[in-house]
This record gives sequence, structure tokens and C-alpha cells, in this order.
Amino acid sequence: MRYVEEFRDPTAAKALLAEIEKVTKQIGATKEKPVHIMEICGGHTHAIFRYGLDRLTPEGIEFIHGPGCPVCVLPMSRVDECVQIAEKPNVIFTTFGDAMRVPGTKKSLLQAKADGADIRMVYSPLDALELARRNPDKEVVFFGLGFETTTPSTALSIQQAARDGLTNFSVFCNHITVPEPIKALLDDPYMMLDGFVGPGHVSMVIGVHPYDFIARDYGKPIVVAGFEPLDLLQSVLMVLTQIRDGRAEVENQYARIVPEHGNPISIAAINDVYERRPSFEWRGLGEIDASGLKIRDSYKAFDAEEKFGIGYAAGPRVVQEPDGCECGAVMTGRMKPTACPQFGKGCTPEMPLGALMVSSEGACAAYWQYGGRRAAEPAE
Repeated sequence: MRYVEEFRDPTAAKALLAEIEKVTKQIGATKEKPVHIMEICGGHTHAIFRYGLDRLTPEGIEFIHGPGCPVCVLPMSRVDECVQIAEKPNVIFTTFGDAMRVPGTKKSLLQAKADGADIRMVYSPLDALELARRNPDKEVVFFGLGFETTTPSTALSIQQAARDGLTNFSVFCNHITVPEPIKALLDDPYMMLDGFVGPGHVSMVIGVHPYDFIARDYGKPIVVAGFEPLDLLQSVLMVLTQIRDGRAEVENQYARIVPEHGNPISIAAINDVYERRPSFEWRGLGEIDASGLKIRDSYKAFDAEEKFGIGYAAGPRVVQEPDGCECGAVMTGRMKPTACPQFGKGCTPEMPLGALMVSSEGACAAYWQYGGRRAAEPAE
């Protein structure tokens, strides 16, 4: 398959690994004093473990798993509000599959569905729009969740609903942005980060310039990366080369997909439909200024928070994590998933305590899925 097989070539991988080892030695990184590289995107975390890149790269490199999983950073209070909407009479609540099993304080959406709520998994907000057309006597709510990657599709769906006059369609907006939590991490005096592997899909929408502050203000290199093994190895090499050369720049390894200035149609739709919230709560990070998006007043007829009087429209609510759940520490790179006392015991994919074990981009799910067979299998 074009643009897949050539990025999984073992010969090219060995050449990149040899260069990575060479530059790692030039930097002087060791197991005791490693270079800390944060992969921001949860998709990158899973790719690193799927292909065993954490074992193939030298001991002087330590991958730190960042907060780039939108399901994982959703606070429990917002899950509770999803359930609250879904359990209202005459409501069809629609959501992506990843969010179905994320636990709230009392139940998940999947449990609410089992209790009788009309909750349906969809693949796109356009599916929710079609449900609204077919069910004019029902309120159809779409759970708008995700970073800049999924934000345009929700915005375009709201614009379409406005054109069609579908007043029984609304969005519970939980769209968030990537640059702001990175800044929050860099401002944390306890974080030890030497460079970043930047998200590919988000950057496809917003381009590379929103990350300029990372290099300019904090002196850290960042390389926007693709998702195949050679993409990630090349990106790690580019980060290491910048560190060796004393540079801090924004570089684009994923140029075959990511345009420098992003997608203008997507950006225009986002700017038309959304505005920044003053602050938004992130699981593990707390309130972060201007990190969440809110539906503008011009489209408030399609804002589920306004329609049902919940969420930030009713005032924010902070919910404590379950005892022993260390999602926040894992998500901010302070702890590896296996160090969490609940990992594999009180928290499993079948009965999760936290979202990191549920989401297809969660770090705990990656450790669980790919970690069990590692003791018996050599790195290849």
C-alpha cells in the first residue's frame, strides 16, 4: 500500500536506529541521565508500543506520554453531564464509541444505555444530523469531543443544521485545543522535558505555527510526526539532532500530510462556530485558560448546554478522582501506567477506573494491550 509499506521498511528502520544511537551518544544521554521526549498524541503512544520502538531505541531515550488523548483528559463531571442529558425523556444521545465506557462518578454512558437511556454510537456528527431528520419528535444530542482534529466536522454539522433548520439537533461541546496544555506542562517546574514529538492529525488542521511558542519561548524542539514506525523514528532523530546542535525549532516530518498553515476551510468553520471558553477543566491538569471551545451565541440554538441548562451554563463542577486512580499523574508524565497501584488490578479494560484504560489512544490501554507479551517476545 502506497504511503504505508515504505514507512515500515526494516532496512530503513535499522539505518535510522543506528543514527539515533549515534546522536544519543553525542549528546551524552544514558539510562541514568536520559533525554526526555514527550509524544503529545495518544496515537503516537500506541504506535510506539505497537511497533516496540521504546525497546528498539537506545536506553538514553525516555518517552514521556503526553495529554493528547481527548477522551482521557475529559473530567468525570462532564461524563456525569452526558449521562444527565442522555437520561432526559425524548432524548437520543449520540457519541463516538471511545466515550461509551468512560466512567463518571456513578455510571458510564454504556451503563446508562443498559439502564434504558437511548444512547447510540455514531461514526460522525453527520450520523447524528440524519437521526435528527428522521426523528423530529426527539431531541438529538451529539457529544462533541476531541482536539482540533474532530472540531471541524462538528462545526460543519452545526452550520448544516442551521441551514436545514433542524432545531431538534444540538451539540454538547467538549472540544479542546492542543497548544494550551503543552504550555501548562512547560510552566510546571517539576516537568523535565527536552523535546516534543508533535501531533500529526491535529496539525493537519491547524498547521505548525501554533507551536512556535514552544521553541521561541521555552527553547524546546518540536517535530510534527506521522504515525508509521519510520515516521516516529525519523522524528525522534530530528528532535535529537536539534538538541545536539543547540537548536530549538518547529520542524515538520509529516509534510506529506500536514500543510504549514493548516486547512483554511476547517479553520474558517471553527472560527465561525466556536469561541474560546475563559477556562476549561482537564483531567489531571485542572483548569487551563482558553483551552476549551464554546459554541458562539449566533449558534446557541444548537448548544446542548444552553438548551438543557447544564455544564458550564449552570456553573462548573469539580469531581475528585477515585481513590488510587493516578490518571492525572500518568497523563502529565509524572508516572508510568504500570506504577499506578490500580493498573491491572482495580482498573482493567473490562472494568476501568479511568479513561486512560478505556480509550484507543490511552497510555494505560497501550501498556495493557502491548505490554503483556513483551517478556516472552524479543524486539524485532
